[in-house]
Amino acid sequence: MKGDLFSSQHMVAPAVEPGMSVENAKCIKYAVNGEMYARQGAMIAHRGGLQFERKGQGVGGMLKRAVTGEGLPLMVVRGQGEVWFAHEAQNCFIVEVEQGDQFTVNGRNVLCFDSSLSYEIRTVKGSGIAGGGVFNSVFSGQGRLGLVCEGNPLVIPVSAQQPVYVDTDAVVGWTAHLQTSLHRSQSIGSMLRGGSGEVMQLMLQGEGFVVVRPSEVTPQKVQQH
Repeated sequence: MKGDLFSSQHMVAPAVEPGMSVENAKCIKYAVNGEMYARQGAMIAHRGGLQFERKGQGVGGMLKRAVTGEGLPLMVVRGQGEVWFAHEAQNCFIVEVEQGDQFTVNGRNVLCFDSSLSYEIRTVKGSGIAGGGVFNSVFSGQGRLGLVCEGNPLVIPVSAQQPVYVDTDAVVGWTAHLQTSLHRSQSIGSMLRGGSGEVMQLMLQGEGFVVVRPSEVTPQKVQQH
């Protein structure tokens, strides 16, 4: 067969070492030698001796989605082989979590992760957000975390002198040592007059980075995820 479709740009190559790598902008490849975790329904292809097992609402807990508070079902992949993950043609990125680090991430942006990583659920409570708060998973340990994002994410430095305010529907995650709180950007009078539509933001203070996506979640998108 000939043509651009069969060029080296699109042809996959065998993995040279176990673990996670970016196959292309929309897909992550994982060379499994043991086990790893991924969101259910994210597998688009695999080869080798692999087994997939549903893990309900998570491995030892729940990944919560921002705004809705719904769980993100996970699956464990075991065996030896290669598997490709993607989600709605969103852009894919890999975060390397080192020992002593923590990365807080919105559950809807999680695609897959090493079994050596652990996580716990934390919330930023406040009024005005459906579900009673913003739910995020804090990953720690040592390993790789595969993320998806609609569009190219923005990585914004946060400093003690310059806190950053982000829309709760657009935030993807943030690094350790950042303090969070909910911030109301409008007065009650402004809200009664119609306001700007941007009522509540997540304020991040300290030293680190916050990752945001260049769009907000619409009600239709929330239902689809």
